[in-house]
Amino acid sequence: MGKNLKVAVVDDDTEMGRVVGDLLEDEGYRVSLYLSAAEALVKFKSDPPDILITDHKMKDIDGLMFLKKIQSDYPAIVSIMMTGFGSIETAIEAMKSGAYHYIVKPFKNEELSLLVRRAGEKVSLKNENASLKKELTKSFSLESIIGKSPAITAVFDLIKVVATASANVLITGESGSGKELVARALHNSGPRKNKPFIAINCTALPENLLESELFGHVKGSFTGALTDKKGLFEEAHGGTLFLDEIGDMSLQLQAKLLRVLQDRQIRPVGGNNHKNIDVRIIAATHRDLKIMVKDGKFREDLFYRLNVVPVRVPPLRERREDISLLVDSFIKKFALRNGSKVTSVSPEAMSILMAHPWPGNVRELENVIERATVLSPGDTIEKKVILGSALDEAQQTIEQLHADRPTLEKLEERYIKMIMSETNNSKEEAAQILGVSRRTLYRKERLYGMVSADTPEPTDESHDKVN
Repeated sequence: MGKNLKVAVVDDDTEMGRVVGDLLEDEGYRVSLYLSAAEALVKFKSDPPDILITDHKMKDIDGLMFLKKIQSDYPAIVSIMMTGFGSIETAIEAMKSGAYHYIVKPFKNEELSLLVRRAGEKVSLKNENASLKKELTKSFSLESIIGKSPAITAVFDLIKVVATASANVLITGESGSGKELVARALHNSGPRKNKPFIAINCTALPENLLESELFGHVKGSFTGALTDKKGLFEEAHGGTLFLDEIGDMSLQLQAKLLRVLQDRQIRPVGGNNHKNIDVRIIAATHRDLKIMVKDGKFREDLFYRLNVVPVRVPPLRERREDISLLVDSFIKKFALRNGSKVTSVSPEAMSILMAHPWPGNVRELENVIERATVLSPGDTIEKKVILGSALDEAQQTIEQLHADRPTLEKLEERYIKMIMSETNNSKEEAAQILGVSRRTLYRKERLYGMVSADTPEPTDESHDKVN
C-alpha cells in the first residue's frame, strides 16, 4: 500500500524530519521533506500529499493553525500531529484542527509505522468513498444515458434545455426503456441536484397506503398509524419527486394530487393543518394518458398539469445503433461485479442481439448481458450463451434470412407476421412494437394478404407517425 501513497513531513528540525522520512521511505512510501509550513503550502498547490505529518511547534507557523489551513484547503489529506507536549489538551486541539491522530515525541519507530499505516487505510477509504460517490452521480448523469442514435440524442438535447427549469415533466415510454434514468438525469443536471430525489412507483401500493406515503399522516388517523409520519412530498422538499407509473393512480387520489399541484400545499392524512412544499414533479408512465383521458380513466386537468414538458423515451428497437454501446457498457459493469473475464461479444452473438425486438427494452438487454457474463467460460460471449436466454426466436429469424436470402419486401412481411403472432394478433400492441400507426399496419396487412379487402380501415390517427 505504501508505494501508492505520498507522505509530506513538515518539521523545522532537519534531523527529526530526516529520521521520519528515512523510516517511511524504507517502508515504501514516497516521502517529501519540508522545513516550513509555508514551503509545504506552496508545493501542495501542484502536488498535494495523501498523508501529512507535521510538527506542533514550528518557527513560521503554529502546527495547529497549519492543520486548520490544510483541513480547509485540502480536506482529503489525512494529517498526523507530532508533539513534544503530550497533554490531553494538545491532543484535543489537534483533533479539532483536523488531525487524524497525534504522536508524542520521542516515539518508537513501530508506533509511527502503525499510525501511518492506519492513516493510509483511511486515505484508501476516503478515495473509495469519493469514487463511489462520483460513480453514483455518473450513473444518473446525462452522460451515462448511453447512446448516439438520433432518437436518444433528441432526449439528451431536451434534458439539457429542461433541466434548469422548475416546470413539471411527463416522461412516457415503454417498460424498461429508462424513464427513471431520464428523471434522475433531469434532477442531477439542474439547480436541485444537491437536494433530495425521491422516487415512488404508484403501482406498488394500494390507494390508502399510497396517499399516506405521498402526504404523510398523523397519529391515530387509521389503524396502524401509531406515530406521525412525514410524507414523500415533505421528504423531497427543495428537490424532486418522481411519480413513476402515474397512469395507475386512482381517480380519487388524482384529484388530491391535482390540488397539491395547484396550491403547493399538502395536508397529511387525518390532519387539519396544511404544509407548504417546494417540489419539482416528474411523472412517468408506459400508458397513453390521452386515451385514458378520453376513456375517463385519467383526469384531463391533471394531465395538463403534469404534461407541461413532455419527454418521450424511445424503445430500444427505435435506437438499434445504441445496442453495441449498451452491450459494451453492461459487459464492463457486470464483468467487474461478478469477477468475470468477459471483455467482448462474438460477431455471431452480436448479430442475434441486433436482431432481437427487445420488448423489454434496455432492462431486458441488461439482464441478458449480465447472465451471459456469468455463464461465459472465456473472455468472449459466444452465440450459444446468448441463445440460452429468451432470444431463440431471433436466432430462428436469422437462420431463416440466411436460408433463402429474401427481398426486403419479403423480409418485412415475415417480420410483421412474427410480431402479429407474438402479440396474439393485437393490432394496437403490434403497431407499437413495429413503430407505426394502426392505419399503416392495416395497409401492410392488406398488401401481404393478411386481412381481407373488405376489412374496414382504422380511422383513429392519434398514434400516426410519418412513414
